Amino acid sequence: MFGLNRSGINVYAQLSVETGVLAASPNKLTIMLYEGAITACRSAVTHMQNKDIPNKGAMFSKAIMIIESGLRLSLDKQAGGELAASLDSLYAYMSRRLTIANIRNQPEIVQEVIKLLSELKNAWEAIGNEQVNSSAASKALTSAISDQSPAMLNRSIANYVGA
Repeated sequence: MFGLNRSGINVYAQLSVETGVLAASPNKLTIMLYEGAITACRSAVTHMQNKDIPNKGAMFSKAIMIIESGLRLSLDKQAGGELAASLDSLYAYMSRRLTIANIRNQPEIVQEVIKLLSELKNAWEAIGNEQVNSSAASKALTSAISDQSPAMLNRSIANYVGA
């Protein structure tokens, strides 16, 4: 009589997510995208280890979709200048690396992408912190990107263009 109704729980969870999205600031939405991509990557690794090919593929697709259709498409390259261009290159690199990880079953590549996503998420969280001024926020994001080193960014661009 009072057992779990999975359908009701799923509807409630979906409404909760939708309400959270509608009430979120652009900064919070960006953080939510990072969280979603990180979660999908972690699930992909779990499915990879369990040899669950269909779900592994679904999680890689979800992570790549979040990166490409959520994070990358939301960049304002005109207003963002060099920072937006660097993020665009980094997002392209991450998508390519996830594709390679999926094909080659290499969880270490996924861990590399999770690290990148986590660093960027932390930078956006710092930006959202009311105690951080806009100059410090910009430095936090630039630092997260520059920590990847120019060689890595150049490699990412070369790998992406050479694909």
